[in-house]
Amino acid sequence: MIPPLLDALGYFDLPPGRLATLVTFLEMTERPPPRALPPRPDLVLVPWPRNDRDGYRRLFRAVGEPWLWTSRLRLDEAGLARILEDPAVDLFRLERDGRPIGLLELDFREAGQCELAFFGLVPEAVGSGAGRWLMERALERAWRPGVRRFWVHTCHLDHPAALGFYIRSGFRPYKFAIEIFEDPRLSGLLPREAAPQVPLLEPRLTRPGSPAQRSTGVSGLAPHSLHEPS
Repeated sequence: MIPPLLDALGYFDLPPGRLATLVTFLEMTERPPPRALPPRPDLVLVPWPRNDRDGYRRLFRAVGEPWLWTSRLRLDEAGLARILEDPAVDLFRLERDGRPIGLLELDFREAGQCELAFFGLVPEAVGSGAGRWLMERALERAWRPGVRRFWVHTCHLDHPAALGFYIRSGFRPYKFAIEIFEDPRLSGLLPREAAPQVPLLEPRLTRPGSPAQRSTGVSGLAPHSLHEPS
């Protein structure tokens, strides 16, 4: 059943301090043919030391801060340890010439499925071909015996090329959703200068009777977190 508010059409105000994003869910049910890529001797995929939570957070920030990733940063030590130390979660860092430039996290905790939980590069590595190389490594590892479905989601706050990249990699869109979440820059979880492409609206600047409010008469969507906006 569609919630009554989301069954309506038009514009809806967000409560002060909230952001919304359109999430696209994608999947593949068989491994696509491997792509022939040029050799990349400068790249190596390294299993993550599962007890290195501080290092994980640093790399997670380096990769995800431009896109407002925060889910792992919100976890306390015990919560993060449960994920990093779970044998059904495979964690890797991508290194180029010995320096970490990317993150890959594959989640096998649901039987018969693998989620591409986190996949990304630090900003200076985007466009270098490292992402294509990393995706091939992800496909090799995701399609282990017994896996029938490999899936991922992305959103419009992610890199503009992310959705097309996933489709070219063999994923097919199958569902849309709207995610509403608190702006992490207002709480201090991320610096205020993070993701400058997303306007930072101070709650005190939100005024009653804005054009959107006057045109729809509806405001105050309730928060609902689907997953990391990635």
